[in-house]
Amino acid sequence: MVRFIPWLALLVSAFLSCGASGPRKSLYEKQSPYTLIAVTEDSRGRRYLQFDTSGALQSVVWPGQPLRLELPYTRMSMVGLSFVPKPHRILVVGLGGGAMPMFLRAVLPRAHIDVVDIDPDVVSVAQRYFGFREDSRLKAHVADGRAFIEAERPAYDLVFLDAYGPDSIPEHLGTVEFLTSVRARLTEKGAVVGNVWEDPPNPLFSSMLRTWREGFQQLYTFAVPGSGNRIFVGVAYPELQSREVLESRAQALETRRRVPFDLSAMVAEGYDIVSASEDLTGAVLKDPPARTPRPPEPAPRPVAPVP
Repeated sequence: MVRFIPWLALLVSAFLSCGASGPRKSLYEKQSPYTLIAVTEDSRGRRYLQFDTSGALQSVVWPGQPLRLELPYTRMSMVGLSFVPKPHRILVVGLGGGAMPMFLRAVLPRAHIDVVDIDPDVVSVAQRYFGFREDSRLKAHVADGRAFIEAERPAYDLVFLDAYGPDSIPEHLGTVEFLTSVRARLTEKGAVVGNVWEDPPNPLFSSMLRTWREGFQQLYTFAVPGSGNRIFVGVAYPELQSREVLESRAQALETRRRVPFDLSAMVAEGYDIVSASEDLTGAVLKDPPARTPRPPEPAPRPVAPVP
């Protein structure tokens, strides 16, 4: 069942979940070609990234402490590691402040991680204010997420889609054709993890739920405690992953990698599977009929390191 949480309550919950108190000082504000970008810092040194004027937090980061995922949805997104405990190649679409790729880099030091974001200003802000750094195994690419996925490249074990806002969904990143392209980019036992806002504030939630079910063999959802986010996990194989198996794998991750939050409890509490027989009300999101095929993707622009 979809939980309806008032928009104001979502904002209050987001701030309380981070322990935010008192005013935050502004470090940066700029209107990029895509959105308004604002960076603030609280009295404890925690940094916050916000886009546009909705008030929703995109990232909350303790610079230099990558294991401390502050926003509840970022923690729950790591359920992807229960589906694929030892991924070799990971793609993250949507950088924000870099909290998720930095966490993945810390817990999976041997994995190759690509991060793609269409906005070069977001990449620069993540580097300058949030401690995001590239290395031989973590690479940032300034490119459109769909074009990046549709280009020829090696398959990924895990794909994280973190480019959906509270009430602003990039149209071309929400369709069943897009999800088909993502699915084609997976390894045989790979998984796609999506952070999707519920309704309200996202009026497309029911359609996105149905579209994801159409796009994958199996679809799982995980309610995020104290939040209006829902984590979707789609896989391209028919075998079911039980709550117990996913919880056990999360416990192993916590022990092996010293993850400082109770992912296994979150998985056990939030788990749900969307069956093929379930009657969903939303319409499947599709590409417009006249959508022009994309030209071959140019080489992603290199990201200049921040001094």
